[in-house]
Amino acid sequence: MIRVLAIATTEFRILRRNRWLLTATGLLSVFALALTLSGATNSGALGVDLLTVSVASMTTLAVYLVPLVALLMSFETIAGDAERGSLALVLTYPVSRSALLAGKFLAHLSGLTIAVITGFGLAGLLAFALGGAGMASALALARLMLGAVLLGSAFIAIGYVVSAFSGSVAAAAGGAGFVWLVLVVLYDLVLLALVIWDDGGVFSRQVFPWVLAANPADALRLFSVTASAEQALVTGMGAAAAVLPRWTALASLLIWPVLGLLLARVAFARRVP
Repeated sequence: MIRVLAIATTEFRILRRNRWLLTATGLLSVFALALTLSGATNSGALGVDLLTVSVASMTTLAVYLVPLVALLMSFETIAGDAERGSLALVLTYPVSRSALLAGKFLAHLSGLTIAVITGFGLAGLLAFALGGAGMASALALARLMLGAVLLGSAFIAIGYVVSAFSGSVAAAAGGAGFVWLVLVVLYDLVLLALVIWDDGGVFSRQVFPWVLAANPADALRLFSVTASAEQALVTGMGAAAAVLPRWTALASLLIWPVLGLLLARVAFARRVP
């Protein structure tokens, strides 16, 4: 554990030195604050408070931006160290590959957590200052923060998998971009096409919600919707969430990081520095 913490401390310093922490926090803060201000004009028409509308908008923001930030933090973790020659040096020390991977994961997850809490927390404070926040919407915001961190942890682990299989930093960057495109953009487009083709059949009513929850990005949407009826109203995801058990989205968000880290460890074990 001491070795893991030492590696995590070093990686976190690198994260700050490379301005990734500042960049991630700035991106999430700017977009979350902008969405909160823009939602001030719509909250009255929907009959809900400002923070409820803001959380719904920030959920979509988290689905697209948090995975991208997580992949940018992690895609060169192994490929970059191998290309620079530092990986071979580190592995000569009395530290296992599992401890090395765990230390890096802890550092990247800490950085992402700081960015999420800061960005979304500032938006929540702004909504409260404008008089548009209640206890239910505050709990929905906390739920969104938790879900966003879990989503980010899944894509950090996926970034390690891509990095372990890549022979260079350029290849790892391309692989990370491809993963983001497939899981965040194309996955939903394919599901939409299938729902239109099915036209209210068995797939739309019974299979679609489970396939939706299998994707970590969509699992965040479902996880946020189950926070309250107001969130389901604003996001329009209530029908899909009603078919699934309440634990499904959270289980998906918890399983993905574990599977990703296990696969990354297997791929890392096969890699020659």
